[in-house]
Amino acid sequence: MRQKQLGFTLVEIAIVLVIIGLLLGGVLKGQELINSAKVKNIVNDLRSVSTFIYAYQDKFKALPGDDPLVVNHVGAAATANATLCNAPNPSPCAGDARINGAWNSAAGTESFLFWQHVRLSNLASGTANTADAEYLPRNADGGPLGITGDPVSTVVPNPWPANFYVCTAGVQGRFARQIDTTIDDGNTTTGTVRVLGTVAGGTLANAAAFYAVTPADDATLYTICVAN
Repeated sequence: MRQKQLGFTLVEIAIVLVIIGLLLGGVLKGQELINSAKVKNIVNDLRSVSTFIYAYQDKFKALPGDDPLVVNHVGAAATANATLCNAPNPSPCAGDARINGAWNSAAGTESFLFWQHVRLSNLASGTANTADAEYLPRNADGGPLGITGDPVSTVVPNPWPANFYVCTAGVQGRFARQIDTTIDDGNTTTGTVRVLGTVAGGTLANAAAFYAVTPADDATLYTICVAN
């Protein structure tokens, strides 16, 4: 009588290993595609904000958020900065040609009202209700997205001047490098795209908080800004 086989043959084991390898390869490729889509989405967000500004300025001869005549331009639902640029009111004020306020302001500033103005003018999608929980936009990873005309870095000797900055937070280090390579020079400490450390936003006053992303920091979340 022929003895019954109790185990797997080498051919069967090889087939199983090939199948496992194909499955793992598919999972890794799928994750790579998801990550690439996130980077592309964030890049599009950063570029779109600049487009909103130039389109609004071309149409109304004012900056969204800073527009003192926004009610006349986009309707009664709009809110203007209550402080107009008339003596003795100092800057920041509506009409001073700068979008004032921290890029991640939660209320009250021109950088906060920016989103209402571009949405009511049909340049951007989203709610114009400033009390809505979905009012402030977020990037593909759920981090905040915003704009400001105020300095975001005072690091000496390179204060990084610009007309305005588009910033977003909660970006993984590996994504930050890909974003910089796509938009700028691939160096996160120079050019128009820079990493502003592991902070939520605001002005950074020392060089220690303003540094490049390194491979060891791939999983760290950063704030990045684009100067325009």
